[in-house]
Amino acid sequence: MFKGSIPAVITPFIEDKVDYDSLIKVLTYLIDNGSNGLVPCGTTGESPTLSHAEHKKIIEETIKITDKRIPVIAGTGSNNTLEAIEYTNHAEKSGADAALVVTPYYNKPTQSGLYEHFKTIADKTNIPIIIYNIPGRSIVDMTIETMIELSKIKNIIGVKDATNDLFRPLITRKKMQEEFCYLSGEDGTALAYLAQGGHGCISVTANVAPKLCSEMHSAWQEKNISKAQEINLKLSSLHNALFIESSPGPVKYAASLLGLCNKDTRLPLTGIKDDTKKLVESCLQELELI
Repeated sequence: MFKGSIPAVITPFIEDKVDYDSLIKVLTYLIDNGSNGLVPCGTTGESPTLSHAEHKKIIEETIKITDKRIPVIAGTGSNNTLEAIEYTNHAEKSGADAALVVTPYYNKPTQSGLYEHFKTIADKTNIPIIIYNIPGRSIVDMTIETMIELSKIKNIIGVKDATNDLFRPLITRKKMQEEFCYLSGEDGTALAYLAQGGHGCISVTANVAPKLCSEMHSAWQEKNISKAQEINLKLSSLHNALFIESSPGPVKYAASLLGLCNKDTRLPLTGIKDDTKKLVESCLQELELI
């Protein structure tokens, strides 16, 4: 079972190339500050702009650097089922602990198409698969009924729920097996998601405030609710600031202020506005991160 604070890791760039030296710094910072897992090559890692070779190398390097200290959940999704199978098989062979597979974006498949997409991927691999349901980016929304059917497949073991619908985990849990893993994909409602039965959060904020994010989840697991609420309140302004503009622009700027990597994103994402920079910097100062 995956749980706790799991950063959706940024991909550092320099002069439009992947900066592997900075990737080491980023991953070391996240591991040393208590992260409970890592997700390379997700949306926050700008996976849509990565070449196949870059995608695979980032997965390999993350697994190598992490060296089994914490789990690696490799982002392997695509709106091309054959491509998703290729990435997922590569992640399994490379030693990833699980694969995060997003609902196909742009194609707008039906629920039947979603079921067949995930079933086909699962049938081609033995690695645990986590469904990534994010209708805000992929347009399609996997229904609870479709997820129930997919959960019957032995290696489909959980969901990253980025719907921001806090009623959904309650309904889902009543209808599915107890061992299914529920991970939030929304930092701002992560604590509330835990209260609804969730196990953790695949987080953007944890890229720059990994210790606080980890401590919040630890406090919750230890049933220290007041401490978890206190940390959550501290983090709230940063959660908001990191999504003022398209992610990961703000979080990469924040990481640059921490000296972890360059602030660069790849087109079609561009640099964030000066007002956003000031807000991000202010939030980091408030948390005494800089």
